[in-house]
Amino acid sequence: MICYVFESEDAQLIAQSIGQAFSVAYREFLRANGINPKDLSQKQYSDIINSQEMYNDDLVHFSNSDNCKELELEKQKGESLGVVIVESGWGSILPTVILANMLNSGPAARSGKLSVGDQIMSINNTSLVGLPLATCQGIIKGLKSQVQVKLSIVSCPPVTTVLIKRPDLKFQLGFSVQNGIICSLMRGGIAERGGVRVGHRIIEINGQSVVAMPHEKIVQTLSVSVGEINMKTMPAVMFRLLTGQEIPVYI
Repeated sequence: MICYVFESEDAQLIAQSIGQAFSVAYREFLRANGINPKDLSQKQYSDIINSQEMYNDDLVHFSNSDNCKELELEKQKGESLGVVIVESGWGSILPTVILANMLNSGPAARSGKLSVGDQIMSINNTSLVGLPLATCQGIIKGLKSQVQVKLSIVSCPPVTTVLIKRPDLKFQLGFSVQNGIICSLMRGGIAERGGVRVGHRIIEINGQSVVAMPHEKIVQTLSVSVGEINMKTMPAVMFRLLTGQEIPVYI
C-alpha cells in the first residue's frame, strides 16, 4: 500500500476546504452538462464508487514475479546509458519512471534486456519510486563513470489499458482532456478507479483510434459513453517520441 501523507497544524481545515472545493466543482460540472445537482446526490455518486472494484492491470502485473527483473548492464566508462525516461503519471499504482526511448548504439539498447515501456524501480539499489523526474534523470546521468549498472525493473507494455464503468450519463467521468491528453483527474472518481493517468495520451476509445481525432470529437465521444468504457493510453512524451514529433534527448 502506498500512502501520501502531509503534516500541518491546519490539516483539518485544509482537508475541509479541499472537500468543499470538489463539491462546488462537482455541482458546476453537473450544471454544465444539463443536470440539476438536486437530481444526483453526492451519496449516489459515492455509492457507485464504493460498488466498483479498482480496475488496474498494474496490480496484477506488478504482483507477477515473472515481470519483475534484476538486470546488470555493461558499459564503457564515460558512456551514458542512452535512455529517455518519463513519469509514469499521476494515477499510476506505483509512481516511478518509464523507459520511453533508447539510443540504438547505447548500453541499454545493446544489452537487449530492456524494452520501451519498462518501469524502472531502482538503479544500483537506489529506489526511484516516488522521486521527481529530474532527480531520476540526475541519478542516471551520474552513472557515466561506472562500467556496470544494476537495474530493478518491471517489464511493461508501452500502452496502458483503462476500464471505466459509468452506469449513467449523470455520473461524471472525473477527468479532463485537452487535445487527447489527460490533464486532470478527480481523486476517488470512477476514472481513477479505472486506471486513468494524468499526462497520458489517449490512443483508443472502445476500439476506435483517436490519434487523429479532433479535440471536440474526443470530448464528444467520452461525454456520451456509458457502461464499460475501454481506453488505451500512453505517456504523452512517449507518444511524441514514438511518432517522431519530439527529438529524444538521451541520458
